[in-house]
Amino acid sequence: MRTNMQPIAKLNFKTELGLLSLCANASGITHLNIVPLTGDDWQSREIEEKELDTGRPQAELSAANQHLLQAQQELNEYFIGERHQFDVKLAPKGTEFQRQVWHALAELDYGKSCSYAQIANRIDRPKAVRAVGAANGANPIAIIVPCHRVIGKNGALTGYAYGIELKRKLLRLEGLDCLSS
Repeated sequence: MRTNMQPIAKLNFKTELGLLSLCANASGITHLNIVPLTGDDWQSREIEEKELDTGRPQAELSAANQHLLQAQQELNEYFIGERHQFDVKLAPKGTEFQRQVWHALAELDYGKSCSYAQIANRIDRPKAVRAVGAANGANPIAIIVPCHRVIGKNGALTGYAYGIELKRKLLRLEGLDCLSS
């Protein structure tokens, strides 16, 4: 079943981290995935062209493409250290709980880290630490929704959908001295 929540446009572009794959609908960015290189230790989360709802009206496709171009520009600025906060509209699809977690993640300051427990406390669900971890892992908009800023309570690097080394690179880019994994 196709809904207006589905991505309708896609843009892939190269960055210093590798190939990024952005998807959007008329409401905003729906996905930001990092496409793995041969030998990377993670599986692709990239949305395939056949999964896009390209039959939408031209006005919706135009809006989606504008979100993609804005996100690309903001990400390029982020990678050269000129942007610390993203302004592009987001439209992630998830449960109410997941969206609460992603919203809390999006409010994390550039160059700062926190634990899963701290996110659970921010959303007034202090006992939901494991569920926060699962929602963090299901984040469909990497980097812009900065799940890479979540570390273990003891300060150690914890899992990242795109591998610990990429998480370390993102944290270093933001000026955080990387912790051990």
